[in-house]
Amino acid sequence: MARTVVSTDNAPKPPASIPLSQGVRKGNILQVSGQTAVDPATGKVVEGGVAEQTEQCLRNVIAILEAEGGSIEDVLMLRVYLTDTSQFAEMNETYARVVGEPFPARTTVYVGLPAGLLVEIDALAVLD
Repeated sequence: MARTVVSTDNAPKPPASIPLSQGVRKGNILQVSGQTAVDPATGKVVEGGVAEQTEQCLRNVIAILEAEGGSIEDVLMLRVYLTDTSQFAEMNETYARVVGEPFPARTTVYVGLPAGLLVEIDALAVLD
C-alpha cells in the first residue's frame, strides 16, 4: 500500500524551508500535519486571540480532511499545542463549538511556537 501526500489550496502550504506535507495518507489512515492559524487566502496569521487562531487551525485541518473526502467526524485524535496555559478555557470553548460532539480523543500540550502563533492542531483520521 503506497503512502500518498495530501495537498490542497484550501489550507496553507508549508514554507519551502520546512520539509513536511499538509497530510499523508496510507490506505484509509490520514495524518494531518500540525496546522497553525495562517489563512490560506492571505498567507498571514489571522487577527485576534486564541479563539480566532483555534478556529482557523481547525478550518485548515478540516480543509485537508475534505481534500481526501473526509470530515471532522472521521477524526479519532486531535492534538492541540497551546502556548499559554491561561488560554486553555478560551481555546476549549472554540474547539468544542467547531468540532462538535461526539468529540474525538484529544491531547493538549503546552509548547513554544514561532512569534505570533498561539495554537497549533494536528489530526489523525480513519476515512471510509
